[in-house]
Amino acid sequence: MFRKLVETSTIEVDGQRYVVHYFEHRTARGARRYSCEVLLDAADRIILDDDSITSLKAKVARLAPATVYSRVLARTAAA
Repeated sequence: MFRKLVETSTIEVDGQRYVVHYFEHRTARGARRYSCEVLLDAADRIILDDDSITSLKAKVARLAPATVYSRVLARTAAA
């Protein structure tokens, strides 16, 4: 499936900004699906998807900070 970039934005977590790319693609049945990539660093991304761009943005606002904080906890626990 081909993805079309529909929007690029940023999200701020604890003073750090992360780039978010939103994509649209069509399913085999012709329905629209939306996905996004939150770029934490060059080798670390969060990928989320949903049926609408509005609910996807709400999901990003809720899950991106939790994921960033869990990465911080994992680094301190490993040290």
